[in-house]
Amino acid sequence: MMLAVLLLYSVIFHEVAHGWVAYKMGDETAKWLGRLTLNPVKHIDPIGSLMLLVIGFGWAKPVPINLENIPLAQRRKGLILVSAAGAAANIIIAFCALLVCG
Repeated sequence: MMLAVLLLYSVIFHEVAHGWVAYKMGDETAKWLGRLTLNPVKHIDPIGSLMLLVIGFGWAKPVPINLENIPLAQRRKGLILVSAAGAAANIIIAFCALLVCG
């Protein structure tokens, strides 16, 4: 059960990372929709959560972003950073798990 909770929050942290970086780049879409939170209710995708519990692989609802809200001169950089934020979150989670369990 503890592993399921940890996996759920790792998926949520991944999505919040996308939204947070978009917010820092100038897109407030995720903030307006209340998606910059670790509250699982805001992020749970029923099928993704079931898959996470059953086979250990799942997903959350994607955090919406709108590149039009990022200044034109920063859009390409914004897209790259927002996309990389999820992967960076996964690496941070894996590193923390290694420190704690390793």
